Amino acid sequence: MDFTNNSAEVIKQLGKEGAFLTSKYNGKVNTMTIGWGSIGVIWRKPVFTVLVRQSRYTKEFMENSGNFTVSVPFSSDMKKALAICGTKSGRNIDKFKVCNLQLNPGRSVDSPVIAGCDMYYECKIIYKQDMKKELLTKEVDSNCYPDGDYHTVYYGEIVNCYEK
Repeated sequence: MDFTNNSAEVIKQLGKEGAFLTSKYNGKVNTMTIGWGSIGVIWRKPVFTVLVRQSRYTKEFMENSGNFTVSVPFSSDMKKALAICGTKSGRNIDKFKVCNLQLNPGRSVDSPVIAGCDMYYECKIIYKQDMKKELLTKEVDSNCYPDGDYHTVYYGEIVNCYEK
């Protein structure tokens, strides 16, 4: 498993159209679009760090599942699905039906991956931390958190990654 394979393309896609963050809990699956995240090494482990706002339905899944997947499409074929999954809540709609997204089982974690993507990361949560307003610069706070809906940062040990 070379988690650095295609990492430049993955980082570019995160900053462009995003990727799917998916988690499964209690027999239910939810996905959302992420545009912020990082891949690296922490505690001598390969780690994918993702941010989930307190208000997101996905947060319930992340808090209870202990794992997640990141599915990254490199082409713009999933641009519409990424837009919907980044603006609509799984509390109110079935994103998989609306976006015609298919799931494939995770190979190493309970959470599935989104079929048709180019790169997949399967992660076990090894640490999480709620962001604190007082630790942010005023610029980041005012630009990214005008409503005070801060993120929880999840550190996921990459236990498997693979290409389509």
